[in-house]
Amino acid sequence: MNNTMDNQEKKKKSVDFSIKAAWLAISKMYNYIGADFDITHSSGFVLLNIDRENGTPATKIAPLLGMESRSLTRMLKSIEEKGLIYRQSDDSDKRKVIIFLTEEGKKKRELARQSVKYFNRKLSQQVNQKELDTFFKVMDKIHSVIENLDEKEAEEEILGNVNY
Repeated sequence: MNNTMDNQEKKKKSVDFSIKAAWLAISKMYNYIGADFDITHSSGFVLLNIDRENGTPATKIAPLLGMESRSLTRMLKSIEEKGLIYRQSDDSDKRKVIIFLTEEGKKKRELARQSVKYFNRKLSQQVNQKELDTFFKVMDKIHSVIENLDEKEAEEEILGNVNY
C-alpha cells in the first residue's frame, strides 16, 4: 500500500505526467461543455485557429495545433461534414487551400472562445497573476528544452541507464 502511494507521488512530481494529466482533464472539461453543442475540444481548438474573416491556409493550422497533418485532415473533413468550415483554393496559388468558417462555424467558434474565457476566469480565481507568469515562464523553458534536445545524446544516456 505504502509503496503504491510512493509511486503515485513520484508520478505526480514528474513534469510530463502533470502536464498530460492536466491536459486530459482540460480536454474532458471542454468535451463535456461542448457535448450539448455537438463540438469537441479538438474541433473547437481548430475553429479557434481559423481567422474569422480571411480564413487560414490549411498548411498553417496543423503547426498551430501541434498536430500531424494526417490527423488534421481527418478532423477538417469531419468539421466540414458538419457544415462548420469550407475549403477554397487560393486565388493567387491554386495549390494552396484556405479554410474558412461558415456562419455556423463562426457560432461554434464563439462558443469555443467563450468556453476558454470561462475556464480562464475560473482559473484566475484560484491562481494569481504572479503564479500564472511563473507558469508561462516554466512552460516556455520546457518548450525550449524539448526543441534543443540532442536526440543522439538522449538515446545514449537512456540506453546507458536501462537495465534489461
